[in-house]
Amino acid sequence: MIPLEHYLILSSILFSLGIMIVIIKQNAIAVLLGLELMLNAANINLVAFNLAHPHRLDGQLFALFVIIVAACEAAVGLAIILRVYQFFHSPVPDDINILKD
Repeated sequence: MIPLEHYLILSSILFSLGIMIVIIKQNAIAVLLGLELMLNAANINLVAFNLAHPHRLDGQLFALFVIIVAACEAAVGLAIILRVYQFFHSPVPDDINILKD
C-alpha cells in the first residue's frame, strides 16, 4: 500500500502548480485550468485521508461533490469567458476595463 505521505506530497505539488498558474498566467482559460488543478489536489487529499479510515466513505463522497462542482464551474466559467471575449475581443482578464474612464 502506498503511504499517506506520498499522496499528500503529490497533492501539495498539484496545488502549488495550480496557484502558480493562477498567479502567473494572463489568459482566462489558463486561470480556469489552474483552479481545476487546485480542486483535483483537494480531491486527492480527500481520497487519501479516506484510505486511512477504510470503513468510512465520507472522503469519497466529498470528492464526488467536488468533481460535480468543478464540472459546473468549468461550464459556467467557459461560458462567461466566451461572452467576455465576444464583448471585449480579448481573453486577457486585465484588458476588461469597463469601469475605468
